[in-house]
Amino acid sequence: MAGENNGEITAPSQVKLFVGMLSQDISLFEQLTGILTNIFGPSDIESPVWSWEHTTYYQEEMGAGLKRKFIFFEKLINPGDIAEIKLKTVELEKQYLNESSGRKINLDPGYLDAAKLVLVSTKNFSHRIYLSNGIYGEVTLIYSGKNYRSLPYTFPDYKTEEYLEVFKKARERYKEQVK
Repeated sequence: MAGENNGEITAPSQVKLFVGMLSQDISLFEQLTGILTNIFGPSDIESPVWSWEHTTYYQEEMGAGLKRKFIFFEKLINPGDIAEIKLKTVELEKQYLNESSGRKINLDPGYLDAAKLVLVSTKNFSHRIYLSNGIYGEVTLIYSGKNYRSLPYTFPDYKTEEYLEVFKKARERYKEQVK
């Protein structure tokens, strides 16, 4: 059976890091991409900038007319590092606050491998597991057959064709990198 190791503890496979950025101010995407690539190394895939109108969850804090962009990093990471990466992005967000102390940009790190896409959050919920330092993880999409499949709790935007195409492109790049 695939993945069987007879109870032996093994090191995890490396995964492809990405950060989803959400903001009204698309100039912050370029600025934060520069900062993130200084921290995590060069990017190898970037999504287009998309309008983000999937929910009003962030509207009070960040305003209307939000845009979304993803950046994927060339250097693969240990998946055990994702909680620390989330803490770094939380600190970066705190450097970009608006007049009412809300965030001007939301940075959502995650990773993918050949089988799944994982997001991390500071918020606990029934489908999330605790990682460390106040950070929770969730499998947001699974790869099955020739496509990503959503789960009952997958965010609506992560189900869109645009996102799925970028994730598939990143998955193909990842598979090339681990050959």
